[in-house]
Amino acid sequence: MIPSPGPLGASAGGGGPLRADRRLADGYHGDTTTTPHDTVTAVVALGANLGDRAATLTAAVEELRRLPLVDGVVASVPIESVALTLAGADETLPAYLNAVALVTTRLAPSVLLSYLHAIESRHGRDRAAEGRWGSRTLDLDLIAYGDVVSDDPGLTLPHPRAAERDFVLAPWLQVDPDAVLPGYGRVDVVLARLQGRG
Repeated sequence: MIPSPGPLGASAGGGGPLRADRRLADGYHGDTTTTPHDTVTAVVALGANLGDRAATLTAAVEELRRLPLVDGVVASVPIESVALTLAGADETLPAYLNAVALVTTRLAPSVLLSYLHAIESRHGRDRAAEGRWGSRTLDLDLIAYGDVVSDDPGLTLPHPRAAERDFVLAPWLQVDPDAVLPGYGRVDVVLARLQGRG
């Protein structure tokens, strides 16, 4: 299982030179030698509803820890959620297992996103072939990158639907009770509003 959350930044990291970790970016063709950015906490949402969901999420967290210029990863305990489609919740589909990881990194957000896509690919996801909102072996979303706000169509930050997803907000609060979603405010307030408690 994914390790239970501890103090922020307490988990082992994968910093160090850009050595053979390039193999983790199989399918990533960008520049991994770019000058490192300042250290930032990125929020990554993990989800899976096909195959051995728990094993896949655990493996994905370990791969995040081994990425170059990643100094630490703290992951939430997974929660289960109903599959969402364009038509809404669909209980006839396999349920998702969801988690959130805080990734302390010096990777630029676009490079981190490319690594996330490469990890998905290693676990059998084919973004080009799958239908929108279809079932996935692994889904990794970059939810936030520090306090960066961007409307770039290639990488919108924060994630445009993060405030609508309790299966992202709830595990995020597990690992950071004081979390803030840029442009929306405190995550606990956003979640309470979403659940009709605010």
